[in-house]
Amino acid sequence: MHDAQRIFYFHVPSWIAMFVAFFVCLVGNVAYLTTRAHKWDWLAVAAGEVGVVCCTIGLITGPLWGKPAWGIWWTWDARLTTTLILWLLYISYFLLRGTVEDRERRARISAVFGIFAFLDVPLVYVSNRFWRTQHPAPVFFGGPDSGIDPTMGKVFLLCAIAVLGVTILLLVDRYRLERLSYELSRLASEIESSTADKNRKF
Repeated sequence: MHDAQRIFYFHVPSWIAMFVAFFVCLVGNVAYLTTRAHKWDWLAVAAGEVGVVCCTIGLITGPLWGKPAWGIWWTWDARLTTTLILWLLYISYFLLRGTVEDRERRARISAVFGIFAFLDVPLVYVSNRFWRTQHPAPVFFGGPDSGIDPTMGKVFLLCAIAVLGVTILLLVDRYRLERLSYELSRLASEIESSTADKNRKF
């Protein structure tokens, strides 16, 4: 596949990072429902947003690689369809958060929906194991004939580590932004309440 094969080193690591991010989002959602601590909601939002970015990269690089490899940009096979559904579910997760104004209720409802959305993640992973798809048999952990050339493996490992590293940095930065947004909202609410009390006194 000549130069088109190089997309592999961005396409697959972006999926790995997506799986990690959505799993962290799941942990945050479950932990929030268990503890009601705001930090877990912040983590879920941060991880979900980073996961959507990684999923978007995968959905863009996939057709760019698929066209020279398969001769088509897109086909409605099990892996592509479940991945598109996954992307839509997490986009819906953020749309849902935007429609609920009360912070506590928003965190609770989105946590439940986020857990539901994660149910599609295992389906994406096993789709080319359980059904015939345009994708080949699993390259990694697919059996005795799976795997890649050792030289390719070194490059792939480097790319996977790099993408995961960027993903973690983005997640930490997005978490801090969500925490600061909460603090700003809380301070604004306190100032508004204090101003209303002063106005009532006068």
